[in-house]
Amino acid sequence: MSSVVLTQLYQNILASVFAVKEINENPQLLPNVTLGLHIYDTHFIARLMDHAALELLSTKGRLTPNYKCDKQNNFVAVLGGTTSDFCFYETDILRLFKVPQIFYGSAPVMTNKAEGDFLYSMFPSWSNQYMGLVKLLLNFKWTWVGAIHADDEYGQQFAQEVFPIFLEHGICFDFVGKFPAMTFSSSLPEMEEGNYEISRVVKGSTATAVVVHCQIETMLTFQILLRTIEFIEMPMRTEAKVWILTAMMVFTSSKMQRSWDVDFIHGALSFAVHSREVLGFDQFLRARDPASEKEDGFVGDFWEDAFDCSLSSTPELTSDEEICTGEEKLESLPGSVFEMSMTSLSYSMYTAVYVVAHALHAMYSSMLKHRGQAGGGRKRFLNQQPWQFHAFLKKVSFNNSAGELVSTDQKGEIEDVLDIINWVTFPNNSFLRAKVGRIDPKAPEDKVFSIHEDAIIWPQMFNQVQPLSLCNNRCQAGYSQKKKEGRPFCCYDCLPCPEGKISVLEDTSGCFQCPEDHYPNTNQDFCLPKRISFLSYEEPLGTTLASSAFSFSLMAALVLSIFIKNQDTPIVKANNRSLSYILLLSLLLSFLCALLFIGRPEKLPCLLRQTTFGIVFSVAVSCVLAKTVIVVLAFMATKPGSRMRNWVGRHLGISIVLSCSSIQSTICTVWLITSPPFPDFDTHSMTEEMILRCNEGSVAMFYCVLGYMGFLAAVSFTVAFLGRKLPDSFNEAKFITFSMLVFCSVWLTFVPTYLSTKGKYTVAVEIFSILASSAGLLGCIFSPKLYIIVVRPELNTKGQITKRTNGRL
Repeated sequence: MSSVVLTQLYQNILASVFAVKEINENPQLLPNVTLGLHIYDTHFIARLMDHAALELLSTKGRLTPNYKCDKQNNFVAVLGGTTSDFCFYETDILRLFKVPQIFYGSAPVMTNKAEGDFLYSMFPSWSNQYMGLVKLLLNFKWTWVGAIHADDEYGQQFAQEVFPIFLEHGICFDFVGKFPAMTFSSSLPEMEEGNYEISRVVKGSTATAVVVHCQIETMLTFQILLRTIEFIEMPMRTEAKVWILTAMMVFTSSKMQRSWDVDFIHGALSFAVHSREVLGFDQFLRARDPASEKEDGFVGDFWEDAFDCSLSSTPELTSDEEICTGEEKLESLPGSVFEMSMTSLSYSMYTAVYVVAHALHAMYSSMLKHRGQAGGGRKRFLNQQPWQFHAFLKKVSFNNSAGELVSTDQKGEIEDVLDIINWVTFPNNSFLRAKVGRIDPKAPEDKVFSIHEDAIIWPQMFNQVQPLSLCNNRCQAGYSQKKKEGRPFCCYDCLPCPEGKISVLEDTSGCFQCPEDHYPNTNQDFCLPKRISFLSYEEPLGTTLASSAFSFSLMAALVLSIFIKNQDTPIVKANNRSLSYILLLSLLLSFLCALLFIGRPEKLPCLLRQTTFGIVFSVAVSCVLAKTVIVVLAFMATKPGSRMRNWVGRHLGISIVLSCSSIQSTICTVWLITSPPFPDFDTHSMTEEMILRCNEGSVAMFYCVLGYMGFLAAVSFTVAFLGRKLPDSFNEAKFITFSMLVFCSVWLTFVPTYLSTKGKYTVAVEIFSILASSAGLLGCIFSPKLYIIVVRPELNTKGQITKRTNGRL
């Protein structure tokens, strides 16, 4: 079992040394005080963490806590945080002595508030980072993800806190894997064996986006995980993955792993503590060498491991191992071994040192102000106890050398700003961390999360197209989601929207109706405006009906003119001239009133069309009824001794017409007063059309008008049918019977047809019924008489009528 050297972490040490160097060279910050560092290497072994904490509390060379007589090397704070679970051990001891502990990495998990009273974090809170993870996933609509975390207390905390947040925001997990618990002294075979099961899970997953909860050692196991996946003999469900790494991610690798390609991290996204370039740091790194840095106890191990050489010639030196010249250059190392630009974790360490220095400066200034003597103030300053330092750590505010404001709040935490990093690798095993976004919880709501998607380099297998990470393909517009039984809620089937409904967005949970004046297109993903439809004169149907109405009205006018011209002839006199004129005039008007139903419905035509039709038709049917009654009474009056002679006369017919039509007029008047017709849009009858129609107002009144006309027609038909066998001089009853049969047939057919048609065809049905029934009356009643008047005028004599009557009697 050999120890693993992580050369990348050496930069954290150098960042703290550089910060101390700058502070000591600044006469304005800590005059007459030299700031120093005492760095412990615990090799990530828990018992060494305890030992280091106890040694800090003791006099040099003695391990006696709380007994310290070395006044020249007082410690004021402890910086730590590379691995939170190991820091917990030192925290458990140091908090008993109220020692300030400043974590430049993730802070340890505290079970209660009292444990964290003396902890200060330069690392953003995990809650904000978790919310940043959610916003990042939702920004790319990655709702089907994998997650991997360490199998330790820190990883369990991650699972307990972040998984409910993910689920709450509609993000499901294809798998949740655990890195096996291990130490830095673990052998690579042990690490490979522990990663086998999680490797199988990752390889068999369909999730493209995988969240990896990182600590310092994560990159070691992560590389082993990916290498193990390559040798597992099972199909890769999704070959390319977008790795999403948390802010403690540090690119670390063992000596054996440096020969491995680093392209596995190409296109990955990670969070990092917000940082800026620190001037002079790269020159400071270039000047480092093992010969001149005698006080640096880490430079030797780093140098030998980074440059794969030995600083001294020993018998154990193998033949293929070179001797270090000391002139090797750090800038010649690949990024996978050592980076020349300051990492975010080193930036946190650099900031943490400055926080301590500025807090010390504030405490020193406060003492000088109250004591008034520099010497006495400095002596008292050196005698300060660590617990007295807390008040000044909680109100630090300064601009660092990178030009950024650094301030702590009452909780001892700095501003929670995170950068979003896109990792780009190159063939020479170097890589670039490109900042593509940030998370700033203190920014306005719409600017808390920002990202430049066009600047992101995706893994090569995606051909620079933003990848998808979904349980199934998205439901396109025109479809809605249906949950799959027994599967997470992110998995669903896509069903077409029901007829009449649409969806305009992807992955919608339901479809919705278009507005009343719109209808769905064929794909059911857009609403089209409905065409306004009405029976117009321009269309063929409207033209045909209008022409028919004019034609029939001309016929009625022609018949009326012929009857008027031949009003003194026997056949006209025998058929009651007055009633015939009124009937012909009402038929003429009934043909013309059909025109009120054609054209764009307006307020006045809507008021007139049904009432005019009802009254005019009632007059026509009343005339027919009057004719029928007069014919029957006239035959009965010819019998000897009949008293019916007193009833037969001109006034009887007019009385019947006036009384019957006045009832219809009353019905129409009540209709217009209570609930008159009005122009209205029918948006439901037709799918693609919006019918502009006359709303009848009161449907009951409309059917009352039709019902009353039907009643008059039925009475006329009954009376005419009973008188159908009268002598030839009174054979008009036969024609009336047939005309009423036609009339009733038309209107009995009208009702079901009217109810079954839609839109403008409903109006066309009513117009046809008006024209057909009127034409039936005109033809059946007047065509025989017109034939005699025009074609056989020799029969239109009193002698012919008397002769025919006598022959019959």
